[in-house]
Amino acid sequence: MTETPDPFTNLYEHPAKLARAMFAPMTGAIDPSAMTGTAMTPEDVQAWAETNTRLQALWAEYQVEQLSNPQALVPYFDPARWMALATDWYNQMPIAQTDQQQALWDEGMKLWQDVLGQYGLGPKASDKGGDDIDLPRKDRRFADEKWRAHPAYALIHQTYLFLAERVGAMVDRIEGLSPHQREQLRFTTKTITEAASPANFPLLNPVVMERTMETRGANLVKGMEHLLSDMRRGQLSHTDASAFTLGENIATTPGKVVHETPLYQLIQYTPTTEKVLATPLVIFPPWINRFYILDLNEKKSFVKWAVDQGVSVFMVSWKSADSSMKDVVWDDYVRAQIDAIDHIRSRLDVPNVHTIGYCVAGTTLAATLALLHRRGQEEKVRSATFFTAQVDFEKAGELLNFVDDQQLGAIKSLSPDGYLDGRYMAATFNLLRGTDLIWNYVVNNYLLGEDYPAFDLLHWNGDVTNLPAKWHEQYMRDLYRDNRLVETDALSVDNTPIDLGLVTTPTYVQAGKEDHIAPAESVWRLKDHFTGPITFVLAGSGHIAGVVNPPSSGKYQYWTNDGEPRSLAEFREGAKEHPGSWWPHWIDWLREQNGETVAADGKRKPGGKGDRVIEDAPGRYVATR
Repeated sequence: MTETPDPFTNLYEHPAKLARAMFAPMTGAIDPSAMTGTAMTPEDVQAWAETNTRLQALWAEYQVEQLSNPQALVPYFDPARWMALATDWYNQMPIAQTDQQQALWDEGMKLWQDVLGQYGLGPKASDKGGDDIDLPRKDRRFADEKWRAHPAYALIHQTYLFLAERVGAMVDRIEGLSPHQREQLRFTTKTITEAASPANFPLLNPVVMERTMETRGANLVKGMEHLLSDMRRGQLSHTDASAFTLGENIATTPGKVVHETPLYQLIQYTPTTEKVLATPLVIFPPWINRFYILDLNEKKSFVKWAVDQGVSVFMVSWKSADSSMKDVVWDDYVRAQIDAIDHIRSRLDVPNVHTIGYCVAGTTLAATLALLHRRGQEEKVRSATFFTAQVDFEKAGELLNFVDDQQLGAIKSLSPDGYLDGRYMAATFNLLRGTDLIWNYVVNNYLLGEDYPAFDLLHWNGDVTNLPAKWHEQYMRDLYRDNRLVETDALSVDNTPIDLGLVTTPTYVQAGKEDHIAPAESVWRLKDHFTGPITFVLAGSGHIAGVVNPPSSGKYQYWTNDGEPRSLAEFREGAKEHPGSWWPHWIDWLREQNGETVAADGKRKPGGKGDRVIEDAPGRYVATR
C-alpha cells in the first residue's frame, strides 16, 4: 500500500492544537466588517474591541499556565490522539484509485450542479426557492434552515456529507484487510469524518456566524471560557456539575453503609413497606461508573422503586482506583461479590440472595456464579439478573476496536501509577457516539456559548471513576480480545476454573435494542452458555435509557417471547411488544423465584436500635475522585 499522510495526526497531537484549529478566529483579532462587508457603528467597534481583547487575554493566560506548568494539562481531553497512535496503519489507507477518483470528481460535480440548480444558478437552474429547496442529503447536524438559506452553506454541508459517505464506502472496497482491521478502519474513518464536519468550525457554520454577529462575539468569549475550563480539567463537560450534590438531589434514597472493605462499600436501603420479600437483593453496578445511575432521583431511581415494591435492597458502591489498588485484578472483584453476598446472608440470617449485575459487573457476576457452582455453593444465590451484560464477546461491537496489542500497550503506558484515569474511559465511550457526546457539545457550548444544562444523567456520565490498571488490561485482553470466559476452564478465578455451563441459577437477562456498548446480539449469547432457566427481555433504547426507564415515565417498550427462539433474530420474529417499562415484568419474575415475605423490622431497617452502621448513604466511596 502507498503511504497516505493523515492530516489529522498533528491536529490531534495535543489539545491546544485542536483548540487553535477550531478557534483560530478567537485567538486573533476578529474583523466583523471584513466578514460581512457591512460598516460598523462606533458602538459596534467598541464592543468588538472588547471581545477581541477578552479573547486574547483568555488565550494568553492559558498559554502562561502551560509554560509555567507543562504537566498542568494531561491529554485526556483529546481521545483521538491516542486512538490515532494506536491505529497508525490507518495512514496507509489508499484513499482512492485513479478510476475511483475520476468517478468521485464526476459525482461531486453533478452534486454541485444539482444543489446550485435549486437556487436558480448554473446549467441546471430551476425556479425553486425558499421552502421549496430540497437537498439530496439530510442530517440532523444541518437541520437548521440557515444551512439551506444560502447556496454557499448548502454546498458546504452537502459536499461534506457526500464525501463522508463516499470515504466510508471506500473502506469496504480496500483489499488485504482482516475483518477486525476493516471494522477498526470503519470506526476510525467515522471518527475522523465526524470531527471534520463543517458544523464544528465557526466560519463554516451559519448558525454560529449569525450568533456571533448578534452578540458581537460574546458567544465566542463564553465559549472560550468553557473550552479552557475543560482543557484545564482534562475532560469535556456535558452539564453544569455545580447543579448536583450527592445525597441532596442525586443518590437520595435513604439508607446506611453497613459494610466496608478497601474495594467497596455495601449500602442497605431503608424499607418503605411493612413487609418485604424474605430473599434480599444485592445490586452490583459497574465500577467503571458511579452506582447512582440506578438512583438518580426519586422519579428515575430503580433503587427507590424496588424498595417501594417491598424488596430489601443492597447496593455495592465501588471505590475509584488509586495507587493503593495497583495490584487489584478481576479475582478481587469476584471475591468482593462473594463477600457482599455472604455479608448479607449473615446480617439478615437468610440462606441466599437475589443478585443483579450491570454491564461489567454482570460479566463478573457470571464468573461468580460459575465459581460458586464449581465449589458446590450455588445455593447462596437464589436468582441472577443481568442488565446489558456480556459473557461472550465475539459480537461485542465497537469497543472491539480498542483491544489489539498496540492499543493495549498504549493504554498500559497511560497508567504509570497502577491505575487508569477515568477520563480516558469517558473519552472512549464519548467516541462511540462522537456526534452526540463530543461535537454536539463543541458546537453548543464552545461555539454558540450556550450555558450547560442541569441534566442528572449527563452529570453521572461525566462523574468518572479510575480503574485498576492490571484489572483493566486483564479484562480487555482475556475477555474482549481473546473471549476466554466462554471457553470451559480457560480462565481461573481465585484458583478455581470457570465453566459457565455449570450455572443453573434462574436468570433474567435484559438487553437494550439500541445498545452500542453491549449490543443486544452479544448480550443474547449468555443464553448459549448458562444451562438453567433463562428469561430474556429486549428493552427499547440503549445501554442507559433502556435500563433506567421507570414505569411512571411511560417511555419506550419491551419485547418478550414465550417460545424457544434459538437466536435473537428468531426472538424478534416471534416477540410480543409491551408498552412502557420492563421493570414490572421483572418484579413479577423475581416474586416467582420466592414470594415469601417477612416483617420489615430488626436489621431489615438499617441503623435501628442495636444495629451498628458506618455512615449514611450514599457513603464516602461514591464521592472519591
